Amino acid sequence: MEWLSDLFTKDSVAHAVLIYGLVIAIGVTLGKVKILNISLGITWVLFVGIIASHFHLLINKEVEHFAREFGLILFVYSIGLQVGPGFLSSLKKQGLSLNLLAAAVVLTGAIVTVAIHYATGTPIAVMAGIMSGAVTNTPGLGAAQQALADLKASGIDLAIPNLGLGYAVAYPFGVIGIILSLIFFRYAFKVDLLAEKALHKERLLKDVPAPSTINLEVENPKLFNQPLRIIKSIINTKLVISRIYHDGEITTPDSETILHENDIILAVAPKEDFEKLKILVGKESEVDLIKIKSNIISRRIVVTKDEVTHKTIGEQRFINSQDFTITRVSRAGIEFVATTDTVFQIGDIVTVVGREEAVTLFAKVLGNSLKRLDHPNLAPIFFGIVLGVLFGSIPFVVPGIPAPVKIGLAGGPLIVAILMSRFGPKLYLTPYVTQGANLMLREIGIVLFLASVGLSSGEHFVEILVSGDGLTWMLYGMIITLSPLLIVGFLAKVLFKCSYFEICGLLSGASTDPPALAFATHSAGSDAPAITYATVYPLTMILRILMAQMMILVFM
Repeated sequence: MEWLSDLFTKDSVAHAVLIYGLVIAIGVTLGKVKILNISLGITWVLFVGIIASHFHLLINKEVEHFAREFGLILFVYSIGLQVGPGFLSSLKKQGLSLNLLAAAVVLTGAIVTVAIHYATGTPIAVMAGIMSGAVTNTPGLGAAQQALADLKASGIDLAIPNLGLGYAVAYPFGVIGIILSLIFFRYAFKVDLLAEKALHKERLLKDVPAPSTINLEVENPKLFNQPLRIIKSIINTKLVISRIYHDGEITTPDSETILHENDIILAVAPKEDFEKLKILVGKESEVDLIKIKSNIISRRIVVTKDEVTHKTIGEQRFINSQDFTITRVSRAGIEFVATTDTVFQIGDIVTVVGREEAVTLFAKVLGNSLKRLDHPNLAPIFFGIVLGVLFGSIPFVVPGIPAPVKIGLAGGPLIVAILMSRFGPKLYLTPYVTQGANLMLREIGIVLFLASVGLSSGEHFVEILVSGDGLTWMLYGMIITLSPLLIVGFLAKVLFKCSYFEICGLLSGASTDPPALAFATHSAGSDAPAITYATVYPLTMILRILMAQMMILVFM
């Protein structure tokens, strides 16, 4: 059985795969166990990794580092692809308030850290390492170490302590602390997850009103013998006329179709605009054109061809020359009225009304092939990851800061994925993946990250705790982790009226903590927390790096 012993103890590819497989499998299994109806989910992978490395089930450090960073990239990139369509609207509506709250988390954590430094006499450099671990921010640790090295290089005589020890002790609770705070807020605020989902959807639909249908009888003499486009020119709303009833026949009209007295039109528009339509056109008709038998059909078609995703509907001649009408588009669970400015995206579900032969032909133009959606476009995905790594590695020089600031391998791919999902089709890049494939990428990424962090932290974890100041440092880390989260979490709820999902994304993003985001999205059953996370993450990452450096420069 020597081969089995070698498999567990000697460095090899098989050894690395075996250890990662065991840590992840056991951690995910334990994550399904609930105690008092509470589960820590895949965070268990981290603790299983710590236990494994404590018993010397170790991985080659280069392999471990690669798995950690690549797993993190996969996780944040798939998050970015998923939340991209709703990110810009969230940024416009709440970007300022959410980023102010995130900045408050960072600033409060720094104040608590400095207060502990003065109260206990613990060197500020050690406290900077503990703070970086308590908020799970590795770039902050690197920034503090760089600031120390720059001070020493400038001729200042100082002893450089091992910041990594404080970081390693504080990191595990930094991961679990944010999750515990989310669980605490869920019960403190008596959160009903179903009600929260409904509230989140309602907020999303404020900017994109759901379309409805209404049958109107043409009674306004000013519309008689006028082209249909006159209605759109008078009413400032997103409106589609999908059917018109004239002389006993139902047809799909175009903008030049002439209106006559007592014609009946079927309008697709937001409900709040129905009264304006009644005033302009006439009373609501008792005749429902959808229920009248005719050769006009309605069909939902899935966009699966790249060729139709690069231009607006108004720019595509084929669409505007055929005997059908595009009434609405469903994208990422949100339905809206189609206009000439709408640009199709892969995976859109388009509702089309018209003659059967024309609608069938149009379905071929859009693709309407679900099998095609099952095959993800890998080239744009990895091209986006490359761009994300390049963007995350760009050094930004900030006056007064000794080392350049980088957004990092987590921030770069996240931002690029958001931009790709929003603007990719216009650049002939379609990084579409099905929801199931996206979830698979996300889960594989986060468990690789957690397993790697656990395996790298556990070898000396117990030794640090039982000797020296390890337990004291852990206590400091717990205070630094929880104090800002609890204070800002209550402020977000009471003063800013944030929803529970927004608080989850805010606190996860302000802590730059992907495992907390994974926990929040799993608990929410939606990507609502991820949108807030993406909104605050870039600023938070920069502030975390700057704060760690400033502590060294100001208080050393």
